[in-house]
This record gives sequence, C-alpha cells and structure tokens, in this order.
Amino acid sequence: MTPFALRLRALREARGMTLKEMAEGLHVTPAYLSALEHGRRGKPNKRFLHKVCQLFGIIWDEAEELERLAAISHPRVVVDTGGLSAKATEVANRLALGIRDLPEDSLDRILAEILAARDGGAGKPPGTA
Repeated sequence: MTPFALRLRALREARGMTLKEMAEGLHVTPAYLSALEHGRRGKPNKRFLHKVCQLFGIIWDEAEELERLAAISHPRVVVDTGGLSAKATEVANRLALGIRDLPEDSLDRILAEILAARDGGAGKPPGTA
C-alpha cells in the first residue's frame, strides 16, 4: 500500500462509501480504484486528484497534502545512484533487496533519518512525536 492509498481509503471509509460507490463518483472502474488502494498502480495524475477533491469537497491544505502523498506514492521506485558513492549504491541495493523484511520500527527510523538529512532535522515520520 502507498501513502496516498492509505489516505484515499481512509477518506472513503470515513464517509461510509463502498469502493464501487467511490469508483462511480470518480468515473473510474472499481478494479482501477482497488489496484490504486492496494498499491498495485502507479501514482495518480493531477486530474484524478482533482476528481477526488471534488468528490469529497477537499480544499486548500488537505488538497495539497493529497498531492504531496501522491507524489511519494509510486509503488515501483527506481533509484538512480549514477555518479554517487559506492556506499550510496550499496545502501540503495540493500534497501531494495531487504525492504520486505524490515519491521515498521526500522522503517520509522530509516524514514526519520532521511527526512532529518533532507530537512535539516525538521522531518519526522508520520505518527511520531
């Protein structure tokens, strides 16, 4: 499942909609919506995001958050380490090979480290203080 899929499912369930009802409201097939919710489809395009916002009456900050989640929700990521150090390539490869075996607390620590490096220490994984 992707971060966008998790939020999309939460929106749907909070409003008591079935997957089929939501698919009809978005003018997509239930199969597409199911694949998106389960992380078997790539990140949605802006048109789809706009439809979701219209369907649920989402505006401003919440719409921006959906767009941000969509941007980081491609289920098949390619990491280009060309021009980086051998260590960067090793980290990318080891993560790709071992990500399925990592427990959630390890993923939280890795994500916190990445966000801290990117944001100068401001980033924290979702659900942490």
